[in-house]
Amino acid sequence: MKNASRFEKTAARCWNLLNEGKPFTPIFIAGTLILFYFNQMWDLKAAAHIGVAFLAVVPLLAIYYLFDFPLFLRNYLWVPVIAFVLIWPSVNLSLLLFAAGLYFFFTVFFWGTLYYHLRIGTSWLNFTRFWKLVLKNSDSTSGNAQEQLPKIFLVLSVWNLVYDKLESAAAVPIAEIGIFYVSLLLYAFILHRYLFDWKPAPYAEYTAGPHIPQKGVSDKVVVIVVDGMRKERFYEAKTPFLDKLKENGTEYLNMETVYPARTVVCFSSMFSGTYPYEHGIKSNMVWKTGIKVETIFDSLRKVGKKGRLLAVAHLVDSMGDDVDTFTAVMHNDKADPVIMAHARNIMKEKDPDLLVVQMIATDQTGHSRGVLYDEYISKIEEADKLIEEFVDYLEAEGKMENTTLIICADHGQADGIGGHGHLDEGERFVPFFMHGPSVEKGKKVQEKQSLVSLAPTLSYLLGAPYPGHSRGRVLAEAIKVKKEENSIEKTKDHRISAGL
Repeated sequence: MKNASRFEKTAARCWNLLNEGKPFTPIFIAGTLILFYFNQMWDLKAAAHIGVAFLAVVPLLAIYYLFDFPLFLRNYLWVPVIAFVLIWPSVNLSLLLFAAGLYFFFTVFFWGTLYYHLRIGTSWLNFTRFWKLVLKNSDSTSGNAQEQLPKIFLVLSVWNLVYDKLESAAAVPIAEIGIFYVSLLLYAFILHRYLFDWKPAPYAEYTAGPHIPQKGVSDKVVVIVVDGMRKERFYEAKTPFLDKLKENGTEYLNMETVYPARTVVCFSSMFSGTYPYEHGIKSNMVWKTGIKVETIFDSLRKVGKKGRLLAVAHLVDSMGDDVDTFTAVMHNDKADPVIMAHARNIMKEKDPDLLVVQMIATDQTGHSRGVLYDEYISKIEEADKLIEEFVDYLEAEGKMENTTLIICADHGQADGIGGHGHLDEGERFVPFFMHGPSVEKGKKVQEKQSLVSLAPTLSYLLGAPYPGHSRGRVLAEAIKVKKEENSIEKTKDHRISAGL
């Protein structure tokens, strides 16, 4: 299988500048101004005025960088736009219409059609559906029209106001603009202080127990992450093999992802056991590579064991050398079969104690075609067959005798372009179940859990210390404890309490 090249890793980082909403807004506005005023750029005086006017909107761009307006909060973005028009009625309608046209060209045609055709083989007619997905998308990405357009319109309107004043040698209303900015900053703060209240509550303490069995519980653990698999759509799909696993294992019915629910963030939390504020990965756009805390892969090395993560290129930004990358530039129908073939090679050649596999076709279908269509269900059903074939291979190779399987998603997906990040409907709770000789059979756990519990649970299963900053709880109710281990632990507890 072709690994992700250095060029692809760099390209993935560059694409995240345009995919993530925060860096996209200033980049898009700067590009819009250059194109709209291209002829004036050759006039030194006009070019100077364009640059000075752009500096005047930097504080506004900073406010929008600091504060997201996801989900229903995006509706409040039109209030400052209306306020601006009431205070300064002279709006450059041609500039705003040009920006709107350029925005939909970028999202619907360049991204939704050309990019996805070249990268994963979607139809040249994908724009006929993608425009609906851009309008519906609720997460703070560049493909969220209802958030990006009011931001773009306000920044360009303020910029045009300053530019017109400079061009006509009139006084720039600096004080009024300053008051407008301060009012907007206060407005954004109040909205986020009192209305932005849907983030999951984190575990406050570090993982304290239970005591990890010296030899572990399982010889191997295989974690298969079906990226972007929305829970209710999984239940609707025909997945006989996965159904058998969860019915003969332990299923967590309320497993919650982390915030923000972006792939690199989720994987960083799942395999470190802690949250973005601690591990430092806060979006797919990673400004400084390398997770700040220990991961399960570091823990395994402490006891002479090894783990591998088979994943797309941008997870290298977080997990570094623990990642075996695969190229994401292939037809989406080939992606998961090729990934699972690569997983076989890793098991054969490297034989890790922990193998984590990221399957991407379901997520890519959600992003390119939407989650509420038959294509999305088909990819989940395809994943079911591929996982069954992979497990059959492991059994034939004698690698399943004391192996625990964990099947989950890193996040769900919302309507629109399969958006995920800010926990809209369909994003927050994910499929999660465990199966193996050491896992309780037919058990359903109703209590709310968090994906940060994956790392300490892996530590317990494999007999490795908990990662240094792990906060998740061990999913102990799913794990069978041998009677002799119970006896040993009780004896140790007795000796400790007796001061021996």
